[in-house]
Order: sequence, then structure tokens, then C-alpha cells
Amino acid sequence: MKSNVMIAMAILIFGNLFSALYDVSIKWLPEGSNAATFLLIRQLLSVLMLLPLWLYAKRPTTQHLKVHFFRSNTGALGAVCLIMGLMSLPIATVSSLFFSAPLMIVLMGSLFLKERVTPTQCTATILGFIGILILLRPSEINWFGIAVLISAFTFALNQLALRKLPDTENPSVTLMLYNTLSIPLTFIMVLVQGLEGVSWALIGMAALSNSFLLAYHWLCVLAYRKAEASQIAIAEYTGLLFCVLFGWLLFDEWLDGLSWVGAGFIVLPSLIIPWITARLVHIRPKKIIEQEAG
Repeated sequence: MKSNVMIAMAILIFGNLFSALYDVSIKWLPEGSNAATFLLIRQLLSVLMLLPLWLYAKRPTTQHLKVHFFRSNTGALGAVCLIMGLMSLPIATVSSLFFSAPLMIVLMGSLFLKERVTPTQCTATILGFIGILILLRPSEINWFGIAVLISAFTFALNQLALRKLPDTENPSVTLMLYNTLSIPLTFIMVLVQGLEGVSWALIGMAALSNSFLLAYHWLCVLAYRKAEASQIAIAEYTGLLFCVLFGWLLFDEWLDGLSWVGAGFIVLPSLIIPWITARLVHIRPKKIIEQEAG
């Protein structure tokens, strides 16, 4: 495996730790909070937190405003759906549903970005899809479950859209526009849901979750610019392990035997198949040399 791909996967795995911490923070929202109000507060705080970084980077601009507009607004829709899911379903269930996103990334990367999907990636994707099916619980597939799937789809679109941005663009402008351009849409969602549950506790939790989310997005920007989406999307599955761990430690949630089988189908391919591929690449030239010598 190329060094760039390995580095990108390592960055993405580290980023998934912060993504899991974000999920945990949503579970701790004060009673009476609603998703749209929380998201609006979080976005406003994001802009304030990113402003010093953007100024320090000498106010970088972009030539790809349409891409940023698309990412920010689909991201806001997905964020509201994910928050609603986390507020209503166990974290392990939400994580299981959300981890259909890497499958979508590989498929859409092949269809829309013409990225080459190797047999190894196809195998890992199929096994991951089987794992998602095993982990799903029909009794828990309600409107909140569908909302999480919508969030997974918008997440996949967002990660693929990152490939349309140049490596030279400063990450601070990417993150700044991601939060700023979607504020009007979020405000409309607040008008629909109602402005509810505003408190210092909610603002404090928004600031904490925002820190986790900004760290995750920053690492995603770095990872998806370093390698093709289909090459590293499988690393997204490792976030499931972090979610299971935090669910067990903080909310007394634990996967049953069948769920562990599903998790194995999801996580193990991302760990074992790349290693097997690297070994085959190493062994194949050896065999060719031996055959020529013989």
C-alpha cells in the first residue's frame, strides 16, 4: 500500500476518535433541547472558534464557492438528522446505521469521480455491507433510523466533494465556509422546529461537541486530500469500535453476540485485507524474478 494511503488512513482513524466523542456529547444534551436549535448554536460557535485560525492564515479565500455551498448545506441537513437520531436511539444503533457511509463513499466515488475500485476494496465493501445488515435491528428502524441513514448519505456526499477542492486550499477556509454558508438553512430549520431549550448548559455542550467535530472535520480534510476516497473510506469503520467502547463505558450499552459478528465483518476487512494486499504485492515481484531466473 502506498505511503500516502497509509498516512491518510491513519489520519482518518484518529479523526474517528473525535467523531465518536461528538456522538457522546449529543447524548449529554440537556432535557428539552431540539436538534435545530443545538445545530444553530453550534454553527455560530464554530465561526467564532475558527475566526482566529482563519485570520492567522491571512484570511484565505476560495475559487470553489459552489462546492463549499453544496457541502455546507447538505452537511447541515445531515447534521440535524444525525442529532435527532442520537437523541432518540442508542449510540451503538446510530453508529451501526451511520457506518453505511463508507459503502456509499466507495460506490459513489466509483460512479461519479471515476475512481478505480479494486477487487480488494469490493470484497471489503461487500463484507462491510453484510456487517451492517447483521447489526441492524428491524424493531429499531423507525423515522429516527431513517434520519441517520440520510445523515450517512449526506456525509458520503460531503467526503466525495472534498476531492473537488485543491490541496493548496487552506483547511481553515474549508471549515469556515462549511459552517457559515449553512447558517441561513439552519435558521429556517429552527423556525420549523421552534427555538427551544436555550440555556448555558446547552451552549457549553455545543462548545464541547464543536471542538470534537472541528477536530474531526480538519482531519477529514487532510485525509481525503491525500488519497482517493475509495482507497481510505474503509478506515471510517474503525469509528464503530470507539462508539462501542464509549457506549459501554458511559451509557452501559454493549453489543450482543450477533452484533459482534456484524462488527467483525465491518472492521476486520479494513485491517486484514490491506495487509494481505501488501504481502501479495511484495511476493509477486519475487516470483517473477524466480521464474525468469529459472
